[in-house]
Amino acid sequence: MKDFKLNEEESELLDSLELGDWKPVDNLEEEIAFHQTIANNTLKKDKRVNLRMTSKDLEAIKTYAVEEGLPYQTLMSSVLHKFITGRLVDKKVG
Repeated sequence: MKDFKLNEEESELLDSLELGDWKPVDNLEEEIAFHQTIANNTLKKDKRVNLRMTSKDLEAIKTYAVEEGLPYQTLMSSVLHKFITGRLVDKKVG
């Protein structure tokens, strides 16, 4: 098997899997369908927004999005969603 370099989170997941901490899900197909429905309803985008920002900020967002493998507009939408739901954490605070 190839040697893969794992980050800390991936290593923790692999360790927990190998220790048998993971349990199978009953009614897997139903669970998948349920969560797909939630995701589709949550992620449905039905409004368009125009936003003015500095070209420097936009380039930084685009660069970060490329590094994360996301379209930059999806990244921006995600950041705003996390902010309004209280899940955006400022690393400088605490």
